[in-house]
Amino acid sequence: MTSVLYDAPGPKTRRTSRIVSAVIGVVLVAAVGYALFRLSGQGLFDADRWDIFNDPLVWLDLLRALGVTLQAALYASVLAILLGMVISLLRMSTNPVIRVPVTVVLEFLRGLPVLLMMVFFWGVLGLDPFVAVVLALTLYNGAIIGEALRSGLVALPRGQRESGLAIGLTGMQSRLLIEFPQAFRNMLPIIVAQLVVLLKDTSLGYIVSMQELIRRGRLTAEFFGASQYGFSVFVVMVAMYLAVNLSVSALARFLARRRGQRVDPLQAVASAQAPAESAAASAGPGGDRPST
Repeated sequence: MTSVLYDAPGPKTRRTSRIVSAVIGVVLVAAVGYALFRLSGQGLFDADRWDIFNDPLVWLDLLRALGVTLQAALYASVLAILLGMVISLLRMSTNPVIRVPVTVVLEFLRGLPVLLMMVFFWGVLGLDPFVAVVLALTLYNGAIIGEALRSGLVALPRGQRESGLAIGLTGMQSRLLIEFPQAFRNMLPIIVAQLVVLLKDTSLGYIVSMQELIRRGRLTAEFFGASQYGFSVFVVMVAMYLAVNLSVSALARFLARRRGQRVDPLQAVASAQAPAESAAASAGPGGDRPST
């Protein structure tokens, strides 16, 4: 299926992209090498700054905090996708009584910083920090994902919906069974990128006292001595976040490769209905098959 976001690049564009990527890669490697050289000169890689990681309890504490971070991200991701589906459906309603208020609420959620939502749910409504973080991330990212899905639905050829209606589906069935799967596949890079942002935004839970990775890492460094172990704990937290985010990106690439192997939803629905229609046509007037 041709992407709805941009045309496929030609040979010249691909060659230019490879050259630019190589140059940027060399610059980044040089910058990282220089930074490591400067840090090693300050003794930040000395063994006595890393010996706390010989204690399994330190790793257990950080891994538990990472588990809280991933749990909050998982709950918020699922709820944000569901909310995005609802928002996209309501935004495409032909009834202005539904469409206009939803549009106003959507623009409000997109324009409000997610940190302010967390502080409101935690400091004003008195909710648990974990609940406040999940709710704020759900509302903010659900609004963005909803707009992405709506864009994907609008970009689909009109024949997809008309074909669904032609085989007997209702408007809602056509939307859910035929259009939404295609919109999800077309907008998958945007949705996954937003989920990665959601995962990183869980670190804002530090402000509302959620015991996530950043907060536990800082408490660990302060307990053993922030001046000595602050940098080493910081590096470990960065490595944990990178491992999770790179895993999500790898999953997105895997799903993108499988995207071209998926069956057309319209064909799948039509083929699923064909046996039932054939059985109904061959049945007798009373609903039974004619005797042979």
